[in-house]
Parts: sequence; structure tokens; C-alpha cells
Amino acid sequence: MLDIFHWPTPPKPFINRILHSHGGDVKIASLIAMFPQADNMLYLYTRPLRYLNMAHSNLDFQAGCKTTAMGIMPHTNVEQALKLALSLDIPFWPQLPNINFYEDMYAQTSQNFPGIVVDSENEKVSFNAARFEEEVGDYSQRMAESQTFVLSEDYSVVYRRFLAKDLQGYPAIRGQVTGPVSFGFRVTDENSRPIIYNEGVRALLFDFIQRKVNTQYWQLKEKNQNVFVWLDEPGLGWVFSGLSGYNDVQAGQDYRSFLAGLDGPKALHLCANVNLPYLLGLGIQLLSFDAYQIEFMPKEYANAVANFLRSGGTIAWGIVPTDLENLIKETPETLAGLLSGYWEAVAVNTGLSAKLIAEQALIAPARCCLKNIGQVGASDDTMVCEASRNPNLTVEERLVDKAFAYLTTLSEILKDKFDL
Repeated sequence: MLDIFHWPTPPKPFINRILHSHGGDVKIASLIAMFPQADNMLYLYTRPLRYLNMAHSNLDFQAGCKTTAMGIMPHTNVEQALKLALSLDIPFWPQLPNINFYEDMYAQTSQNFPGIVVDSENEKVSFNAARFEEEVGDYSQRMAESQTFVLSEDYSVVYRRFLAKDLQGYPAIRGQVTGPVSFGFRVTDENSRPIIYNEGVRALLFDFIQRKVNTQYWQLKEKNQNVFVWLDEPGLGWVFSGLSGYNDVQAGQDYRSFLAGLDGPKALHLCANVNLPYLLGLGIQLLSFDAYQIEFMPKEYANAVANFLRSGGTIAWGIVPTDLENLIKETPETLAGLLSGYWEAVAVNTGLSAKLIAEQALIAPARCCLKNIGQVGASDDTMVCEASRNPNLTVEERLVDKAFAYLTTLSEILKDKFDL
């Protein structure tokens, strides 16, 4: 594919870097920036795709119903959150937006993207076209510097503390970055238009987040050889809306090219409603999703799961609810029955053994719990408090604490059941 850049003198290294990342597969012909000091020129440039680190793209550990969780946590005490994250089989660095807005998943990912305005007082991340025009030239010069894509302490109070820990003894460790589709839908310009609809900005955004993921991957890999960084992508559940100007077909094309440029394992996480066949067909190696809310396993989903697992994929089943209404009516035993039921349905419909599904499964909470859903009654609050390992926490923190405790017990139940 030939990409045409009609820029007023775009820096040639900028073009080289973007094309090198995407191999010409992503249409970035209309990526336009204004350089008033330069003459208009038309650049025609292509470059073959070469990936040097494909050997690092496999998940080199046995999943076997090990525990992990999504990054967003309700805690305001950094050490408590980190201790909880490190208690799981596959730990992660927590995102703590209740500490400050820069810990928000969109604010955090926005660091150093040209044109971004972070309004911490009103808790909003937005895009300004005039600012983009001013900043994109400087950004293009800093693209070769890995520090441009490093998460700083201003945007995460936990990340460096996590990296300072001895993480070699874990079977794997995990990071996260907000995905380009979700970011592009959530962040809007001065006309309240999502930047995902701006073809030029969208192309730059995909490239930018790809570099963010790769930078984090290599930083984490210094701490443990088995690393994956998943993309937090609720936006891939929004592309099926008839009101969206960026649909599932376009998103699928863009995402496949985007994933091809990732150095490590290709992993996705969605807390939103999911279309499993669509997600599992994107070319990923690991999917984390809210399995609790699907309630049953349709045959179409069962076939998609079986094909994905036969190809060597791993699924993190988000099965432990973190909202009060659902958590208080479940036990590790009932959740083990629910999840085993999903796996048996896949086995019956596809011939894939439930044991193999368990071998390629991770176990996780269904969703994050920044704000509990519904009102908390005194008796329910007491129940959560008694089940929690630390009663001196907010309701949301206690819910997460209880959910993590369930994870450990649930994992052991499943390992015994499937002889792992």
C-alpha cells in the first residue's frame, strides 16, 4: 500500500518511523499537520515492514488457572494497593485514580501526545487542534527517544515502586495501557468530536500507543522474562453501535496492523459487553473479559473460544464480581460452578476438553470497582467487612479485597477439579 503524506514539509524521520511501525497497512495518508514556516510539499514514501523482536511475542508460562486482575483499583493508600496486586500469581502495577486525576486511565496514557489538554480540576482529557499544530513538530523529533513514551511519576505514583520490587519469582508479570480505540472515542476535540474520527490524528494515535506499549513491555521485561502488557479497550465494545462513525470493520483493520507492531504478546482487556468471536479473531494471544456478565455460553462463542485455544491462546476469565449486589450472593464454590459450566458448554459444543480450557485459563475479577453499584445497607456492609481481610477500608476497597480473596480460593478449587 502506498501512503501519501500531504504535509507542509513533514519531517522525513517522522514519516519513516510511522511507516516502519505500521508497514503501510494503516491508512495514514491524511495525517496532516501545519508547519507555517515551511513550503507545501507532497511526500510519497513507503518503507518495508521489519519487526526485530517477534521472538518475544509468545506467552512463556503455563496459565493453569493462575490469578491476575485489571489495573484500576479504588485505593488511596499506595502500599495497600501494591501489596494486594503483588499477592496474585501474576502481579501488576495498580492505577489509582482516587489519588489524583493523572492516575485516570485516559490521562495516564495521554502523556506526551501532541494536542492533549489534561484538566485535573474538572477531570477531563481533551484535544486541541491549535495545540496539536504547535506540538506535533517537536513530538516528531522526540519519537526516537524512548523516554517520550515512559510513564513518569507525575502520571503514576505506583509504577516505579512496582519496578523497584523483586519480581523474578513470579511466573509472569503484567502491565497495561489504554487502547487506541477507547482513547480515540473518549478524548474529544474543541467541537466535542471524538478524535477517533479524525483520520490523521487516529493514525498518529495508533502509532503513539503502540510505542507506549512496547516501551512498557521492555521496562517490565528487565524485571521478569515473562511479561505481557494488555490494552484496556472498552472501546472495542462501542464499535458495534449504529451511532458510531468508526465501526467494527474499520476498527478490525486498524487493530490487526496495530497489533502486528507490538514487541511482546498481544493482549486485550475489556470490562464492557463483549463480542467474543470478533475479539478472538483480531490476532491476539490473550483476552481478558468480564465472563460473569455473559451468564451462558452461546454456541457461536464456544466455537470461537475453542478455535482460539487450539491456536495456543490464553483467556483470562473475569468471573469474580466486584459490585456489592452480586458479590454478596456468590462464593468461590458457586463461581467455580459457573465458570466450569462455561467450560463444559465449550467442551460439549466443540469437543475441546474442559481440562485443556483450564490449562489455558487465567482467573480474574469481572471488573474494577472504583464506585460500588447501588446503595450499601448496614447488613450488607457488615458482611463485606467480615469477609474482607482489612476492615479499615472504604466499601469499594473492601469489595476489591474480598474479590481478591475469592480469587485465591477459586483458583485452588479449579486446580483441584482439573488436576492442574
